[in-house]
Amino acid sequence: MGDIKGFLKVKREKPAYRPVCERRNDYAEVGVLPAAERSIQQASRCMDCGTPFCHWGCPIGNYIPEWNDLIFRGHWQKALELLEATNNLPEVTGRVCPALCESSCILGINDEPVTIREDELAVIEHGFRQGWIKPRPPQKRTGRDIAVVGSGPAGLSCAAQLNRAGHKVIVFERDNKPGGILRYGIPDFKLDKRILERRIAIWKKEGVEFGTGIEAGKDYAAKGLLRGFDAICLAGGSRVPRDLNIDGRDLKGIYLAMDYLVQSNRRVSGEHIPVEDIIDAAGKKVVVIGGGDTGADCVGTAHRQGASCVVQIELMPQPSECRPKEQPWPQYPMILKTSTSHEEGGERRWSVLTKKFIGESGFVKKLLCVQAGFEKNTAGCNLIKEMPESEFEIEADMVVLALGFLHPQRHGLIEELGLKLDPRGNLSTGADLMTSKKGIFAAGDMRRGQSLVVWAISEGRRAAHEIDSYLMGESSLPFI
Repeated sequence: MGDIKGFLKVKREKPAYRPVCERRNDYAEVGVLPAAERSIQQASRCMDCGTPFCHWGCPIGNYIPEWNDLIFRGHWQKALELLEATNNLPEVTGRVCPALCESSCILGINDEPVTIREDELAVIEHGFRQGWIKPRPPQKRTGRDIAVVGSGPAGLSCAAQLNRAGHKVIVFERDNKPGGILRYGIPDFKLDKRILERRIAIWKKEGVEFGTGIEAGKDYAAKGLLRGFDAICLAGGSRVPRDLNIDGRDLKGIYLAMDYLVQSNRRVSGEHIPVEDIIDAAGKKVVVIGGGDTGADCVGTAHRQGASCVVQIELMPQPSECRPKEQPWPQYPMILKTSTSHEEGGERRWSVLTKKFIGESGFVKKLLCVQAGFEKNTAGCNLIKEMPESEFEIEADMVVLALGFLHPQRHGLIEELGLKLDPRGNLSTGADLMTSKKGIFAAGDMRRGQSLVVWAISEGRRAAHEIDSYLMGESSLPFI
């Protein structure tokens, strides 16, 4: 540790963002990369912890205190080596990760935690600017062929690791470009797609192949996969959305969040969308149902499309602004979060239960809502109840349902392969991530259910270790 009193001398600084009045008019990234001097100063706050719990909080086990110390000392290249040892996509997690590690930072007990996510981003972007990040193809090939189905963060991380071990890897993606949710689900104002293209270009030069526009199980039969590859990793994500089946759901103007975000990302990238299919919030009163990150992304997208007003409603009560007593350090606390999209305008309402969509001439015009309360049953579980005499209406020309996902799509590949599912409807695997069929593994949301990008990366890396061990008898790839 460079300065044992750094955390006493320096206070945490908030991330820098472009002005609201400027960024609402475009889809460029809202975040501003920190200057090297600022990162060095913030890294000095990282304590010489006896037991650094940030490791415990990070699903990929980043060497956080070590590379923070290297940043402080100006050893950027060594910091980069440690960062890339655990993370295949630090330029992505440095932008979109909710930073579970920061909630576990020991400074968080009585102070503001270290700016871990920003420091991570500073390291990887410094590495790109200096030209240190270059393709490094494996020196030897094993002669084993592996198919990875799905090119989201789990599939990409798995493929990169397996290629590093010398296997020949092809990633199948049904969309026209690789990236999965990173490309189509996250708006450009949070993750510029040039960042993704930059990393994929490196992997291609290292030997990873991408078969885009190919739906495994449809365009490429399951039997062909079984015959043509020594192992298969299914990393297709959790793609069946949770819907809201109430009166009026069939009215026009009600959309699923991922349909809205995917189309917006396609439009921003220049893809042609037929006029009759365009989902546009311009001049409309927009209501987003769902208070999570996806809902916030929909809010930011609606702002940029020129919505006249945006209201985001959430069934659960408003979280506390400070850590609840029942979620003590080092747990990840459920606290109120204000995203950059919320800073750009709109209204947020809590404890709102939507009972009915009200329409006019076949189009949605209002939501009939009621204030929700919660009470515990005899088993200690929270039950939702409607508060008496609390009904109200919200005007809406457009409604976006951001209610999360249920499980992976079962038709097609999963059904053809006859794979077992767990009680939640996800792929069932053993401790080695192998499914019910030998040689077929699963990783990411398809296996563990809807989760974070950083968890998908962890799953992909772990699957690569297990596949390498299965094929070679042992593996030098890290377990996470």
